[in-house]
This record gives sequence, C-alpha cells and structure tokens, in this order.
Amino acid sequence: MDKKLLARLDAITDEEKAILAGHRDIDRTLYYNPTGRKSDVIDSSLVLQNGKLIDIRPHVRFVHFPRHTHNFVEFVYMCQGATTHIIDGQKIVLKEGDLLFLNQHAVQEIMPAGRNDIAVNFMILPQFFDTAFQMIGTESSALRDFIISCLTDKNSDGNYLYFSVSGITEISNLMENLILTMYSDFPNKRSIAQTTMGLLFMNLMDHTEKITVSFNSYEEDIIIKLLSYIETEYKNATLTCFADKNGIDLYTISRLVHKRTGSNFRELLQNKRLTQACYLLRGTRLPSSEIAVSVGYENVSFFHRLFKRVYGETPGEYRAEY
Repeated sequence: MDKKLLARLDAITDEEKAILAGHRDIDRTLYYNPTGRKSDVIDSSLVLQNGKLIDIRPHVRFVHFPRHTHNFVEFVYMCQGATTHIIDGQKIVLKEGDLLFLNQHAVQEIMPAGRNDIAVNFMILPQFFDTAFQMIGTESSALRDFIISCLTDKNSDGNYLYFSVSGITEISNLMENLILTMYSDFPNKRSIAQTTMGLLFMNLMDHTEKITVSFNSYEEDIIIKLLSYIETEYKNATLTCFADKNGIDLYTISRLVHKRTGSNFRELLQNKRLTQACYLLRGTRLPSSEIAVSVGYENVSFFHRLFKRVYGETPGEYRAEY
C-alpha cells in the first residue's frame, strides 16, 4: 500500500488517545444511540451521517470491542498486521490483504489490535451495492444471487463472507483505490466508489475458491464450490463429477442443492447454459448451432426446442431483437 496512505491510516485518533490515556472501554456515544437501555446495535445514523450510503474509518486499536450487531453492512479490509474477530461464535484472524463482509445479522466481537495492526472499516447501506451487483451480471446467476443473499438477508451461520485474497494484486490495487476515493473530495465520489466496488466484486467472483462463508457452515461452503463449478465448467459439468471430486454421495449433494438454492442441479446448469447462449447470441455472429455446442448441447434440435420453451422465441428471433 502507498506509504502516505498507510501513514494516514496509522495516525493515532482522538478515540485511541483516550484509550491509551486510561479509558479501557470504547466510547459508546460514537456507535450506539441512547435509548434508555444498553443497546448492542451499532447505529448507521451515527456512523453514516448526512445521508451517506458509505463511509470509512480506521479500526479502533488497543481496546476490546464487545459483542455487537449493525443495522448496515460492514466491510473490513486488513491493510497491515492482523485482527481477531469472533463472528457468530467463530474465530477469524484477518491477515494483511484479507477482506471480511458482514451482513446486518452477524454478531461480532473484536479482540484488541496492536499499534501496527491497521484495518479499515467500511460502513455501507445495502442500496449502495445496486451498481456493484449490476456490474457482476444482470443475467440471472445462482452464484451471484447466493453471494447477494449472504450480504443482505441471511440470518444463519453464513452471515459473513471471508475472502482470503492476500497477494492478489488486482484486488489489493482496487482496495487502495477505493480507500483513496473515500478520502477524496471529488463531487462524483460516490459514483466512483460504487463502480470500484463493482470492479472489486467482479475480481472476487474470479476467486471463489478463496471465499469462506462460515467455518461452521459446511453446507454453504459446498454450495459456493458447486455454483462456482457450474459457472466455469457449464459445458461439461455433471453432478456426479462434482460429487466424486468433493467426496460427497449423490443423494446428499442433491438434497443440499435443493435445500440451499430451491432448484436442482439440472435446473441450475440449464439456467447457466441458456444465459451464456443469450450472451453469445447478442454479442457474436456465431451460428446458433455452434453456440448450442459451445454451451454444452450437442443435440442442436433439443437446444432450439429448449430455448423456445424457456424464452418463448427461437434463438434466431432472440438475436434479431438485438
């Protein structure tokens, strides 16, 4: 990371000065609204003021941050050193370059960080992600939808996404640009930040093997792997092949797929193949027969019948619209 930016993030804040001077607890007035009773919900009205959809602040060091939730999405980037988080009862050690997204249901506790442990907290309202989610694909994608659900409306062992992406240059560069943008005074700062977040998600989608939903959420980890497998291997993908590679019996994985996605493997695979065919029909001049084979349908007649059944028109009619 740029040394000047790192030095700015490393500066001792007034809150940290008070802690070093002897205050052993966090300053609750900075995070919690007074409600007449002790609340454990960090309030967006305090950390996101003046109608902001996103803001950042360096993570406060030298103090234990007790169990809490947020009424916004939190995103932590580890710039230097390490921090220890307890999320939904699971211990996660964030190391330099790692990313952590927590939705509004995650219960978080943070152990005291040292002088050289520098993290940045992003506080984000869900509507900020509209641009980012559009950038990672307007076409239906089971993987995209699953990740969005983890960031927004889940309340289970999978209330967070942990990306162990240290050393991936494209991602670290985007994070540095995002932090610089948030510290800038550009009039279009929010649009730049939203677009950068979209680029970040597009890169993260290329590294789904680095995603952990929850250390206890075996089922969701398997679903991430399966959906990633469909995204990349849709032409020749089979449930049997996936099950064999991951040491799972067919009955178990079939039941798990339906439980977690509401669809079966054949439906998920068909959706991916057809959306890819639509992309090729719109963006290339390849004959529909070649497109059929390229997405996994050797029987071209079957592909045409299936396409018309799903979209109500032939591949040729669909292409003519574009």
